[in-house]
Amino acid sequence: MADIALEPGAPRLEEVKGRSLWRDAWHRMLRNRAAVASGLILIFIVLVCYLGPFFSRHTFDDVNWDFVNGQPDFAQGYYFGGDGNGRDLFVRTLYGGRVSISIGLVATLVSLVIGVSWGAIAGFIGGRVDDFMMRIVDILYSLPFIFFVIMLTTVFGREVVLMYVAIGAVSWLDMARIVRGQTLSLKRKEFVEAAHASGVSTFNIIRRHIVPNTIGPVIIYVTLTVPTVILTESFISFLGMGVQEPYSSWGVLVSEGARIMDFTPWALLGPCTFLSVTLLCLNYLGDGVRDALDPKDR
Repeated sequence: MADIALEPGAPRLEEVKGRSLWRDAWHRMLRNRAAVASGLILIFIVLVCYLGPFFSRHTFDDVNWDFVNGQPDFAQGYYFGGDGNGRDLFVRTLYGGRVSISIGLVATLVSLVIGVSWGAIAGFIGGRVDDFMMRIVDILYSLPFIFFVIMLTTVFGREVVLMYVAIGAVSWLDMARIVRGQTLSLKRKEFVEAAHASGVSTFNIIRRHIVPNTIGPVIIYVTLTVPTVILTESFISFLGMGVQEPYSSWGVLVSEGARIMDFTPWALLGPCTFLSVTLLCLNYLGDGVRDALDPKDR
């Protein structure tokens, strides 16, 4: 098509560039003050947990018998006081945050990989394969979670890796169902049928067309799974089946502080504050991501 001649002095028409759905979602996310503030607070907590111990006078396993269950003392660097063995509760809270946050992220990543793969394959192939795979999910749903924890504790011992295995082994079930539902609605779309007609293999269709188009609901669920995993780890550690000495997590510290809260309430205040603020911010951030990616629900 020939170019349209413009009259002398007429303003030139500039090309209008569109914005992608992800950029629109990002702008909606930035307008959510609660989500933005929660994200900044989470970044601050992560930085403090990973960098704070380097600037402390004490390490997480230093024992000071003169400071057993001691009150907070800023002059000596015991900002949260001392625990039952005279160790610095502030540093142990920061190290506990490392464990709790890493378990939340790794277990969520495990559930993401297994759940997305399982749900996409079951939903796309369908038929007896779908029935068989989803019956396995139903069976795992029917088994109590604490049963897995006790069984894995017997097999692996009370190690940090137990938390990754135990929580990741069951947290993918909801993810699989969500992705399967999305896959069932996508498998009949025109672009999938066009890929079939072009001779694209089933594996490549799932990898290149199905999984990328389920990423929106998956991201929403991931942001809501991380706080659930952290809370689950804290519950398991609270029961005494989680992280063992000399290491700690927020759940372990809350459990220890709850036993002596009658005469040393400061031992419970620090870990509870970190845990509560982190869970609250993660939930606000998850709600913000959900509203940004699915604005029609607002």
